[in-house]
Amino acid sequence: MKLILSHRGVIDQMYLSELYIKNFRKYGNPGLNLKFNQHLNVLVGENDSGKSTIVDAIKFALSTHNNDYVRLDTEDFHLTKGAREEERATEIEIICVFKGFSVDEAKNFLEWLKIEKDEETTTYSLKVIFSAKRKNKKIYYDVTAGGTNTGKYLNGEARNLLKTTYLKPLRDAEIEMTSRRNSRLSQVLINHSAFENEEEHELVNAIQDANARIMDYFIEKEKEETEDETVKDDFTKENTGAQILKDINEYLENFSSNRNILKSRFNISDIKLKSILERLQLNLEDTKPGLGSHNILFIATELLSLQQKEYEGLKLALIEEIEAHLHTQAQMRLIEFLQKRSDESDIQIILTTHSTSLASKIPLETMFICQDDKVFSLNPNQTRLLKGDYLFLERFLDSTKADLFFAQGVIMVEGDAENILIPTIAKIIGIPLSKNGITVLNVGSTAFLRYSRIFIRANPEHGTINIPVSCVTDLDVKPLIDEKDNLISPSPGQIEEKRNLITTRLNSQNVKAFISPIWTLEHDFARSSFQEDLLKAVLWAKKIQNSDTIGLTVNKKEQVEEDITKYIQSCRIKNYSTERIAYEIYENIVTKKNDKVSKAIIAQCLSDILLEKFKDNPDSIKTQILSDPMLEYIINAIKYAAGISEVTE
Repeated sequence: MKLILSHRGVIDQMYLSELYIKNFRKYGNPGLNLKFNQHLNVLVGENDSGKSTIVDAIKFALSTHNNDYVRLDTEDFHLTKGAREEERATEIEIICVFKGFSVDEAKNFLEWLKIEKDEETTTYSLKVIFSAKRKNKKIYYDVTAGGTNTGKYLNGEARNLLKTTYLKPLRDAEIEMTSRRNSRLSQVLINHSAFENEEEHELVNAIQDANARIMDYFIEKEKEETEDETVKDDFTKENTGAQILKDINEYLENFSSNRNILKSRFNISDIKLKSILERLQLNLEDTKPGLGSHNILFIATELLSLQQKEYEGLKLALIEEIEAHLHTQAQMRLIEFLQKRSDESDIQIILTTHSTSLASKIPLETMFICQDDKVFSLNPNQTRLLKGDYLFLERFLDSTKADLFFAQGVIMVEGDAENILIPTIAKIIGIPLSKNGITVLNVGSTAFLRYSRIFIRANPEHGTINIPVSCVTDLDVKPLIDEKDNLISPSPGQIEEKRNLITTRLNSQNVKAFISPIWTLEHDFARSSFQEDLLKAVLWAKKIQNSDTIGLTVNKKEQVEEDITKYIQSCRIKNYSTERIAYEIYENIVTKKNDKVSKAIIAQCLSDILLEKFKDNPDSIKTQILSDPMLEYIINAIKYAAGISEVTE
């Protein structure tokens, strides 16, 4: 079940509204301008698509609560692909725009705010500008703020209120929760309202009491000896804390001058609250928790600092690769919780993911597709998706189909046959889908537009998603048999009219339709030079379909060869043309009502036959497929999705 946004309405809580990046890493000039949602924002896309660059840009501009060490390098300055090193940019600009301030939040930034008033409301906005320059192998940067493009120095107190909570990718959550100096756990706790009273905190008192008891243990007690105590052996006396301290001080006295006799004592080294918290570690009760469980514990601890009502700063969490070390069901529970907590606690979350499982469950309107040097929001006012499309995709966009968000090319098909055969054909013609970053989506015959509109922008003048999308579809103009038993093929006019209807409906921006010549893919194979192979696949499928336990035996294969020979001979006796034989195979064998064969099984059998031929003679079958006009639209669909030029429909 896909998560649903609650749409609680706009509230007064400052959030990162816009991000502008210029000349930082892959984003050059004019750069990237990105508008965020107030609550959940999910960055998806293939590797090196810019997700981490966006997160790092925010970190450079705002810093993080755990004070991650980040330093600009020369490589962070944009260099256009193919350009010389001396053409590398010398200036970086990152601008963060904040909106939604409450009055209490606004008072912390009055010196830098832009204030707009109308008759009923007062709104505040803040622009934080991170600018960097490189000169003589040195890099200088400034952080300013204001309501306009020219800001003034942003002091440390204000910057501290704009820090973000950052969870890095492939985090070592176990180490983050262990006791050590400046541990992340201690930083979260010391900033919590429960630890405001540092001098008289209950933990400080507890450690002071423990310290007194420890010191007392090493102090020699003066008391009257009884007759029983006088008989204690020397070993017992030498193994008391007091005796240990006494021995150490005797050594020190011998080492010291008479004017400065050194003396020692045992105690807890530091009983300040910060030091106490640095000695704490947070563990799961399970004796041997795995990396995934530690990861969840770490995330829970980080969110602790953001959900406090007393917290006056920016409530922004940056989470990279949220799925790290988590199995699918744990990912689902985590994102569902974060979605709910973001909405209820007014926490803004910007996360990146490579997980198709997560991408299939996250509300589409919260997603951003990172591609090349652009980022595309799937917010309703940014795409051609209709309200009904969002509702449909919330129900049917599963983890398999969510692969489209990470693909370099997409082939949408309407049935199992295309879903099975297109990868086989692509392999044979030398364009393997996985190698070219292409995913095949079986969307059914009525849902092309539901999915393709994800890639169609409402305002293409601001950029289009440069992911080629091929829609492979049947023309579905059926030949007829007249009363004289003659095959009547569709007229060119009928075919052209139907093709125009389909292309008008599907073609838009980088989405393109590839249509079968007359009827369906199975019919195309039956009309092609692979006619006997298709017939063999159909007869194999009939044998398999009717025998789940035994399958396709050698005897059955021999029987199929005999049946093919008889069938072809009977067609020749009747003077059937190739087109008529194709019609008979598809209409009276494949789709025969009282003995229907599964198209998926047929496709699987045909795929096996083609791959066996490819194994025996790869060049021959490759040439055969590429030269067959009945399969040209499939070839062109594959080439288009792979970004190969000279594609004709």
